[in-house]
This record gives sequence, structure tokens and C-alpha cells, in this order.
Amino acid sequence: MANVIIHGSEGRMGQMLLVCGEAMDGIEIVAGVDEGDDLSAFITDCDAVIDFSLHSATAACAALCVEHGKALVIGTTGHTDEEKSSIENLKSNIPIVWASNYSTGVNTLFWLTRKATEILGPDFDLEVVEMHHRHKVDAPSGTAATLGEILLEVRDQQKDALRHGREGIVGARTDEEIGMHSLRGGDVVGDHTVIYAGAGERLELTHKAASRETFANGALRAAQWATGKSAGLYNMQDVLGLE
Repeated sequence: MANVIIHGSEGRMGQMLLVCGEAMDGIEIVAGVDEGDDLSAFITDCDAVIDFSLHSATAACAALCVEHGKALVIGTTGHTDEEKSSIENLKSNIPIVWASNYSTGVNTLFWLTRKATEILGPDFDLEVVEMHHRHKVDAPSGTAATLGEILLEVRDQQKDALRHGREGIVGARTDEEIGMHSLRGGDVVGDHTVIYAGAGERLELTHKAASRETFANGALRAAQWATGKSAGLYNMQDVLGLE
């Protein structure tokens, strides 16, 4: 049994985590906390904290987990480079599972994207398109950013190869650029597509989420997995055994 606190419990994902946690075997939700609540008042009662709060709140949450020796699962996105660095520096103290997406299908998409990019080679142009609901505040999505990181790594390119949208007379597409496009509207939970465009053919890898339940169940599974693990920085592919 993993005793879990939901940090960011009033948000869309926080609410779904509370519902799914109540129904999942091996999980006990001991508290839901949000902005203005005192996490330290509850943290001694848990084995792991699942953070779906604000990017600016994750570092303090992580530091408190270190202080009390608790596992941390991070689903919050939009962190600055400085925020990411401060959190990553804690990986030698506690087990941290940090993923941009906790869906089993999306993590399969990550795996397939790596393999397809390796197989197809440099002759295919790469574009990433994502769409989310009209209330999402960060762009591109964390999942799209991870897809971009995979493409850059396999192609051995730097971050400046990413091209976020196009407007005006931008000239012909270069071989090196990787297009990144964010669409917003309605109540879309999350759609992600990686496009490989070659001469005479095109391959598209697409994942579409119909419910936040898949993300919540994945994050809860990660909390179970991280409980009792040695200190380190892990991702959802570690949890699923894909690494």
C-alpha cells in the first residue's frame, strides 16, 4: 500500500487523481493540498507526493519531500531551466519520477518516435503538432517538448533547431529545423502528432487522449512504483519497463 498526497488537488488533474486514487487498489490518498495549504502538516503521513500544481511551486514541494524522505512524482509542466535544475539537483536524495505525460499510450509514442527517427534517418522532415483545451497556459505542451527532445537527441541537434510556428516570408524549410506547433481550443484533453515528411511518402505517429483518467492512473502507478525505490531521477518509461 502506498500512502499518497496530491499536491495541486484543486486543479483538473488534481481532481481526477483524487477520484482515481480512491478507486485504485494499493493506493491510499491521505490528503489533497493546494495553494495556501500547508503541505508540511500532512507529509509525515505519506510515502509519496504527486505534484500537479504550478511550475513555481514544485521546487518547494521537492525540498519538503527531501526533508522528510518521501518519494516525489512530478506531473507539473512549464518549469524554467532554473527550476528544472534546482529540482534535478535533489535526485541523489529521494526517488523522483518526472514525466511530461503519464499515459501508457504516450510513453509508447515516445518509444516509437525514437525508433522511427533512428530508422528513417535524415531524409525526412520532422514536425510536431499538439492540441489542448483553451485553458492550458503553457506552450508547447510538456509532452510535445519531450517529443522535440527525443528528435533532437536522435538527430544530434541543438535546441535552436526547434522552430515554434511560422509566419510571413520565412524562406524554404531547412533540413535541420524541427517544426513545433501548438493549437488551443475547446475541451481537447491532449492530441500529439509527430510527422515524418519525405519525398513521396509521409509517416504520422499520433496519440489522442479522451480522458484525464489515463494520466491520473499512470501517475498513481508511478507513485506505487517509486515507493521504496532508491534515490534517483526516473521517468514513466522506467516505471513501465520500456527503458
